[in-house]
Parts: sequence; structure tokens; C-alpha cells
Amino acid sequence: MARFQLVPIKVSWTVVLTLAHFTYLLFGATIFQMLEREAESNNRNHFQLEKLHFLANYTCLDGAALEKFVQVILDAWENGVHPSGNSTNPSNWDFCSSFFFAGTVVTTIGYGNLSPSTVSGQVFCVFYALCGIPLNVAFLKQLGNDRKQQLSLFFITGSLLFLVIPPLLFSYVEGWTFGEGFYFAFITLSTIGFGDYVVGTDPGKEYISLYRSLAGIWIIFALAWLALTLNMAGRIMEYLIGLTHPGFKKQEVEEDVSSSKPEDTSKI
Repeated sequence: MARFQLVPIKVSWTVVLTLAHFTYLLFGATIFQMLEREAESNNRNHFQLEKLHFLANYTCLDGAALEKFVQVILDAWENGVHPSGNSTNPSNWDFCSSFFFAGTVVTTIGYGNLSPSTVSGQVFCVFYALCGIPLNVAFLKQLGNDRKQQLSLFFITGSLLFLVIPPLLFSYVEGWTFGEGFYFAFITLSTIGFGDYVVGTDPGKEYISLYRSLAGIWIIFALAWLALTLNMAGRIMEYLIGLTHPGFKKQEVEEDVSSSKPEDTSKI
């Protein structure tokens, strides 16, 4: 009888985590779009009706009318509707924008210019972040420890791809200076995320449909490159400290050995 033998298959955890990461982002983008787009459309229509009502009825502006309209503007802004736009502006919850938002959730950037407004969207965001943040950390850690990636994504090339070229593109598309584009890139990749500069939010511009999705992909891979760079910088710093302070490494090893020894209970 013929014998069948199982052939072991080597699994690349980098590939597995990459596929899992982007599958999770696609899943999140789909759900956020389903939960939030209708609410955004309702808020947008409400704001437009209020603006038309204001322009038609308040020919002489008084304090109470101004306060009411300001409150409408604030409510619209909190719900992701740009006050200076109109009802034909691109949605903040189309698939590409939802993909970008999902990326800012799992990377903990949190620009603050957009958030779920429905209860179902808020609840989903909580559980999505609970699962997505550890997945993102594992993904970045795996790329940071992969030696093959260390050969291909070295510092100079990575700097050009993630810190020089993207700010130039953002400056061209958004009308920013290079300094503003570089500032946005740094604030984003450091996960500070002030929200004062966010790509794809100018109501006076027409963006290609994949623009924000491409920005989201840039964030993921740029964070992976940054994790790798910091990992290599940490190793270089340890090596330099070892050269200047030879006793540092020896002391560190002795502490590790002593901490791993079981307590001696023979002497009481």
C-alpha cells in the first residue's frame, strides 16, 4: 500500500499578519461605512436645511439667531459635516474614507476630526479597537524583527519613501507647504494626531476616490518602517554603550542570570 506522508509547510508569519491586518482593515471599513454613512447624510441634510432657513428668514441678524446658527455649525462639525460645504461634498463614510478611519483607529492616531455618531457605530468602534490595536502591534513587531525586511527597508530609502516623497505629494494635492506636509507626516507617524492637518478633508477640492485609502496604506507601512528603524537604532545604541562602558553589558547579563535563578530555600 502506498504511504502518504505529511509534508511540513513553512508559514511566513509576516505574510500571515499582513493579510490578517489588511483583511481586518477592510472588514472595519465595510462595517463603519454601513453604520455611519446614513447618519452622516441625515446630518448633512439637516445642516443644509438650517442654513437655507437662516438665510431666508434672518435678514437682520441678532444675537439669538447668531447663537442658534453657531450651535448648528458646531453640531455639524462634530458629526463630520464641513460647515463651508454643501450637500454634494464627498462623504466622510464612503469606503475609502472608512478604510482611512479604520487605520487611524488600530494605529491609535485618532485625529479627532471624525468619530462615529451612532450608538451602534460607537459600540463597534470599541470592540474593533480592542481587537485591532493588538493585531497592529503584532504586525509592526513582526516586521520590525524580520531580517529580510531589514535588508530592503533601510534608513535612507525608507526616509525617502515615507518622510520625503509623501509630504511632497500631500503638499501638491492639499495646497500645503512642504513644511506643513512634513509636519502632518511626523504628527501622524508619531501617533500624536492633533487633527489640525488631515488629508482629504478640504470641501473645496475634488479628490480621487482612492486618495484616503492610499494615505491609510502609507500610514501602516510607514509605521512598520518606523518600528524597524527604532529597533535598529536601539541595537546601535546598545552596541555603542557597550563600547564606551564595557561593564554595562556584563552587569546586564549578570542581572538576567540572577533573576532567573530559583530562590535558595535550604537555609532557614
